[in-house]
Amino acid sequence: MTLQKRTLGTDSTISVSELGLGCMGMSEFYGRGDEGEAVATIHRALDLGVTFLDTADMYGPFTNEQLVGKAIAGRRDEVQLATKFGNERLPDGTRVGINGKPEYVRQACDASLQRLGVDHLDLYYQHRVDKTVPIEETVGAMAELVAAGKVRHLGLSEASATTIRRAHATHPITALQSEYSLFTRDLEDEILPVLRELGIGLVPYSPLGRGILTGAITSESSLDEDDSRRSAYFPRLNGEGLRANLQLVDRVRAIADEKGCTPGQLALAWVLAQGDDELGVAPIPGTKRVKYLEENVGAAAIELTHADLAALDQAVPRDAVVGDRYGDMSSIDA
Repeated sequence: MTLQKRTLGTDSTISVSELGLGCMGMSEFYGRGDEGEAVATIHRALDLGVTFLDTADMYGPFTNEQLVGKAIAGRRDEVQLATKFGNERLPDGTRVGINGKPEYVRQACDASLQRLGVDHLDLYYQHRVDKTVPIEETVGAMAELVAAGKVRHLGLSEASATTIRRAHATHPITALQSEYSLFTRDLEDEILPVLRELGIGLVPYSPLGRGILTGAITSESSLDEDDSRRSAYFPRLNGEGLRANLQLVDRVRAIADEKGCTPGQLALAWVLAQGDDELGVAPIPGTKRVKYLEENVGAAAIELTHADLAALDQAVPRDAVVGDRYGDMSSIDA
C-alpha cells in the first residue's frame, strides 16, 4: 500500500505522511531499547512511506535526536523532521523544568540541529508552555529561527485555546501536537474548533493510549519493570484504572474482529478519520520495533463507515475512561 500525504496548516503549510513515527520510546521511558532495531525501524518506516518523524531534545535526554540523526543520514530529503524544546533536562537526566525563554529557544535549536546532523528542522515545537514567559516572547524567538532558515514551520504542544490564539497572532502556527485518541478526547471541546478556525493542523501523540488500545497491555506485569507506564504517573495504566479501561479495550477488540483488523489498527483508523478538509490530522504512533510499525501502517487501509464510528463512540464513551492522562497535570496548559 502507499501512504497518502496530509497537509498541516493553511497559512504556512507542510505536507507529511498521514501516519508519522514517534521515536521517543526508542531511547527512554518504555523499557529497554535496542539501537540496531530502532534504526531498522526508522529505515523500514521510510521504505513504507512513513516520512514524518518525531523526536525531542529531552528524550534520552539528547540521545534520541542523535539516534534519529544517525538513522536518516543520507535520506534527509525523504523526511519531514520534527523535534521539540522546552522540557529542560541535564545530561544525567535531571529535570530542570519548563523553559520558554528566548535565549534558551535559540540555544536549544542549535543544539538539536547539531545532534540531528541537519541544517534545518521542518517543524519545531514548544514541547510544553512556560507559564512564566509570555507566549509572544517564546514564539517571537521561534520566529527568528524561521527567518534565519533554521526552522521551516512552528508548532506547539499541549497548549490551551487561548495560548494558541496568542501564539498564532505572533507567527503562524502550523501544527499542534497534543494527546488525542479514543481514550483522550478533551481537545474536541475547545481546541479543535480553534484549530479549524485558524487553519492549524493536529498531530496526535499517544494515539494508541500509550499502547493499551493495541491490546498488548493486559496487566501491570505485562510491561517491563523499567517501563515508566508501570508508575503512578500513568493512572490509566495501573490499578483500578487499568482494570476498568481494559474492559473498554475488549469492546474495541470486538469491533476490530468484525472489521478483520487489530484493535490498535482500528484505534489508529479512528484518529485518521477525525481529519477533514478543514483540519489536517497526522498521528504519530510510537514504536521501536519493525513488526509493530508494519501493523500501524496497515491502519491507513482501513475505511470506517459512519456506523463503525458510531459503534466506537458507543463502545468507548468520552467519560468512560478511568484515570487522568498523567498523575501530575500541572505542566499542561489550561
